[in-house]
Amino acid sequence: MKLYVPFLALFLASTFLLVACQEKKDAQSRPNMAPPVAVHEVKAQDFPWPAEFQAQASGSRAVEVRARVQAIIEKRLYEEGDYVKEGQLLFQLERDQYEAQVQQAQAQYNNAEREWKRVQPLYEKNAVSQKERDNARASYDTSRAALRLAKINLDYCQVVSPVSGYSSKENFTVGNLVSNNSLLTYVNQTDPMHIDFAIAAPERMRRQQLAAEGRLIFPKDGKYNARIRLLDGKMYPGQGSVTFIDSQVQATTGVIKARAVFDNSKGAIMPGQYVRIYMDGDILKDAILIPQQCVTITQKGAIVMGVDKDNVVYPLPIKISESIGKNYLVDAGLKGGERLITEGLIKARPGSKVTITPTLAEQQAAKAKKDAAKANSGK
Repeated sequence: MKLYVPFLALFLASTFLLVACQEKKDAQSRPNMAPPVAVHEVKAQDFPWPAEFQAQASGSRAVEVRARVQAIIEKRLYEEGDYVKEGQLLFQLERDQYEAQVQQAQAQYNNAEREWKRVQPLYEKNAVSQKERDNARASYDTSRAALRLAKINLDYCQVVSPVSGYSSKENFTVGNLVSNNSLLTYVNQTDPMHIDFAIAAPERMRRQQLAAEGRLIFPKDGKYNARIRLLDGKMYPGQGSVTFIDSQVQATTGVIKARAVFDNSKGAIMPGQYVRIYMDGDILKDAILIPQQCVTITQKGAIVMGVDKDNVVYPLPIKISESIGKNYLVDAGLKGGERLITEGLIKARPGSKVTITPTLAEQQAAKAKKDAAKANSGK
């Protein structure tokens, strides 16, 4: 048994040595394979620069419905939360005392009118004095105004909606005595709909700085288009316009207030709803934007890996300023025409040679095209 142990150890060592030599020989006989990478070709071109903000919807007219006279509420003639039309009757107030006031004012007016009609021809014949004529005229005008006021107060017993929109909860129930100026409810006009948002002051200043440098073009008439994304993640089908950007910064928050207006005839947007708003109109002139996956952030700054005409990798330090979607805006380091590695960056080393391959998205698009062509040919 002791004789077999050295022999077995010697056999295993010889086997491992032969395997190692063969692997070394195979490695020396294989050519160095250049790792595959996907690249992005840098181009300087005009690029729309949308701005995205958190926003909240509000009715274009949020109107308080108030009582204009003191009376008891007899009826509520709408369902709370329903859509009401302009001029629609919302509350009926007690009319008795105001009908009596109209009758009293009517009687006084009739009496003053008869007196005026009697005195006027007599004055023309010098049968009455100027003072009597003036008193009759004043009494007639005063009674006519009092009658008009009494009729107005009677009309105020019918509280109507001043605008079309969605009603709110009632503040007083039927049977309560309300006074002049009591708040009965609200009506929110939701078509058109206002979208209120705030622009950070540094961002606004950055855009103005780029415009002063000639790198950014504002809309010709200063009017921005707007799009919104709803809470379910879907884009709202209509397009709006930005109608207001404040000229001052809010001292407490450091933001600039702004507002956009959207058509809301179908009622898809509700007051108080939170949305994402996109403000379109600014154009970056001859901008260089590169995919974010190209960039490596180091302590010394941002670096990208370029590929020259011989497919050799070389590093490029760059200066980036803004994140626009999935891209970075490059301020310095690139002029256009460079090829930057987007996929396979881990295997690429400065000075090494690489093989250019389509990106994953291009491969998927090519496969989808091939599958579609195959499916069409089989029909």
